[in-house]
Order: sequence, then structure tokens, then C-alpha cells
Amino acid sequence: MPSLSRRMALSLFAAAPLAARAQSGPSVAGLPALLEAFPQAHAIALAQSGQLTLNEAVRGPAVSRPVNVKSVSKSLVAAILGGVIAEGTVALDDTLEETAPALIPAGADPRVGALTLRDLVTLRAGLERTSGGKYGGWVASGNWVADQLSRPFVAEPGGPMLYSTGSVHVLGAALSEATGESLLALARRHLGAPLGIEIPAWTRDPQGYYLGGNEMALTPEAMVRVGELYRLGGVWEGQRVLADGYTAESFTPVTRSPYSGLGYGLGWFTGEVRGLRYGLARGYGGQVIFVVPEAELTVAITSDPTLPARSEGYFGELMRFLEGPVMEAAA
Repeated sequence: MPSLSRRMALSLFAAAPLAARAQSGPSVAGLPALLEAFPQAHAIALAQSGQLTLNEAVRGPAVSRPVNVKSVSKSLVAAILGGVIAEGTVALDDTLEETAPALIPAGADPRVGALTLRDLVTLRAGLERTSGGKYGGWVASGNWVADQLSRPFVAEPGGPMLYSTGSVHVLGAALSEATGESLLALARRHLGAPLGIEIPAWTRDPQGYYLGGNEMALTPEAMVRVGELYRLGGVWEGQRVLADGYTAESFTPVTRSPYSGLGYGLGWFTGEVRGLRYGLARGYGGQVIFVVPEAELTVAITSDPTLPARSEGYFGELMRFLEGPVMEAAA
């Protein structure tokens, strides 16, 4: 089958010596043909040195259509936080009690009010997770914020990474409370307007708060623009969009995923390829924004959002694709 032969070619390419790859490796224009080998991949967009050089669908929706980027939304909420910090409305170490006291449920553990925005964005709140097998019960509750904040502490705040959509949802609700604006309005003001991208409305909870950490939709090019904003240090066309120093801190690991082994900063996974640090936004099914600042490279990949993409499966294959053929082609 053609897809099998392309996948085999990708594996052989990754295993080939560097000198051989330099002569026979793919061009940027050849990357979609390699990506097509993965049956659940949909589209790829790539920017080099600030220029969008690739934006192509291999299957699925047209690249002009915003698609569900799943947990890439966590990195988008982190970006919104960076914009609100730039305005001076909040700071990373502000507590929930200082920022949004109305969100704290009656009778909550005293540690809840002391949670900082930093604890929430780095997924180190310490509260029982509401992702994975607990996600369905959480979204079936009548109050998503109160449900998350009423769960038991399984670690101390600021401790290990506990991947939880509920933590980012609380962060989004806190930003809404602090600013008096919905998370949708904040997303459009801090990302949509400066980057010139469309951000459609998405899921809201029973209290009307937009879901923080899941279900947002972007086009592949819009995903690239978000990545480029981080590559450029939070400045877009001469305008400071994110707080000074925020993007560098975002790509500096403060904890580590127990699943993938990747580091995690301010809402972004982080790792190294060829001695260069990268930032990675990752969503269920294989939604990816891959940013390598020193290589002046940003890549977005969208995939079928209904199928899993585990580190030992499709997501691992995507990382090998990014670290191998994509880095070679961009070089």
C-alpha cells in the first residue's frame, strides 16, 4: 500500500546517517507526502524565518476551516494569561483569593484560596485530576469550577505535574473574574486581534464560563501564528502582546510529564532537539504546535480529534517526524 511504503521511507530516513540525509532528505514541499503516511493526520503548516512556506491538508477539513485543537487550548489559555499579565491586571504569583474569590466554594480546603495562577498554568495545583477517566464525570457536574476546587489534594500545590483540564478551566474562569471579560473576549482581544486570526466561540460550562483547556478551534495557519508569537518573544509586528520574558519562561521546564517525559513550563511542553530547546502545544488526537526559536521554525499539525495519540503510538511517531524529516527539511 502507498501509505505503508511512505511510512517505511520515513523510518529509513530517520535511521539514515546525517550526511546521506542531507543529500536525499525531503524538501519542505515534500513533507505533506510523508505526513500522509499517518492515517489520522489531517494538515501541516510551517513557517521559516517568519514566512509561511507550507499550509496544506493531506485529508480532512480544508486548511481555511478552524478545527478543534483539543488540549492545545491549554497553551492558548496560557497565552491569554500572558496577555492579561502584560496589561498589569494580574501577576503569575497572585492567588485565587486575590484574583477571583467568588470562585472558591464554601468549605473549601484553605489551600484552595492560596493557589496561584502559576500553580494552575503549570498544572501543579495539587488537586485530584479531572482529565482522563475522570473527565466525563467532571463535565457532567453542575458546576465545573466548584467541582474541581472541591476535589481532594493529592499533592501539595507547586509540587508534581498533575495533568488536569479542570486546573486550566479554573485559570480561565479566574481571568474572566479578574478582567470582567469572558475567556472568548480575552482570546479575541489578546490573540485574535493582534495576530489577525479567527477564534470561534466554543463550549461553555453551566455557569457560562468558556471551557479553559479544551475544545477551542483554530486553522493550521492560526496555530502557526500563535507559535510564532512565542518564537518572537511575545511581540507581534512591533506590538508587545505577551508580558516581557513570559515566552522564555513558558519554554523553561519547571516540572515534567509522567507520561511523555517532556518538561512543562507555563502551559507548554518543552524539550530539546539537536541541542535546541523547543516548545510544544499538544492536543488529543495529534494536534501540535512545535516551536524551535533558535531554528526560526514553527510547525502546526492537525489530526483526527476523535482518535487517541499516545506517546508510545501516533504522538511518538509525530515527534519523530518533527525531529527528523521536518528539522532536516527546514535546515
